[in-house]
Amino acid sequence: MPNPTIEFHAATFALQWCAGGMVFCWFTTRRRMVGPGYGMLLRGTYAVIGALGVVAGLRYGSVRVRDVSAAIAVVACTGVLIMSIAQRRAGVSGATAEHDRRSERIAEMTGIRTDVPRTRTSGREFWPHLDLVPVVIAVVGLVAAAAAAVDSSFGDDPAVHLLSLGRILIGAAFLGAITDAMLLGHWYLVQPGLPRRLLNEIVAALGAVWPLEVVVMLVPTGMVSVLTGTVDDGWGGTLGWFWCACAITTGVLVWVTRAALRERQYSAVMAATGLLYLALITAFGTDVVARAVLEGA
Repeated sequence: MPNPTIEFHAATFALQWCAGGMVFCWFTTRRRMVGPGYGMLLRGTYAVIGALGVVAGLRYGSVRVRDVSAAIAVVACTGVLIMSIAQRRAGVSGATAEHDRRSERIAEMTGIRTDVPRTRTSGREFWPHLDLVPVVIAVVGLVAAAAAAVDSSFGDDPAVHLLSLGRILIGAAFLGAITDAMLLGHWYLVQPGLPRRLLNEIVAALGAVWPLEVVVMLVPTGMVSVLTGTVDDGWGGTLGWFWCACAITTGVLVWVTRAALRERQYSAVMAATGLLYLALITAFGTDVVARAVLEGA
């Protein structure tokens, strides 16, 4: 019996990235502590990535449900972006409350209080749960893409379909977590008083998703088959070992990032951001190399 083939499509990859990125956009903005600009940056970025996925789907092999879903998700991302821009002057309530808490603490420590009135914004604050709207739409397309990626010779084999769906959904979370973690680390330059726990949370989530990503890529027909020689990567097994290096290095970098964030100095955030830069590169190697090799399995 031949090995199950799960195809890799650039359009699916872009939709994964868009969906995962928007999930972790919500994951951070739901705290209402990071400035409005961070959410606007991510929404605009993932709208563009999703649009590129639509173009790739139409040009290099269309899956109707996936491509329609991607197009609607792009419209949703754009709509949510426009709403967040319109409501940006309302600020974020969590950041205001944190500012007040810190000001009060400083006043208690120093005994110095100012009578300068605190600035309060007006208007309706952006509702961060709207970031999940394009995610829900994109997931519909990803489910369709997972089904379309399975070799037709395996028909309705539930195990193969489940593996395909798992790789796509877990891959989406993995790509979104690493990208948003890196961008959030940079945002501390824009908003220096941002609590470090936001970065700790997303790095911890990345650490939880990483082993799942590795496991679903190892499940036969997976990278284990490449390492044993059952599947020819076309490079004498080199790509299999390259994937191992990427997977292991990503895990190590995530662990070192978490260790760096335990340091009290502000420079630890910048060090963690640099480590996440490297992890982003190896994470893409972990996901993309495996998909490219296994496409022809």
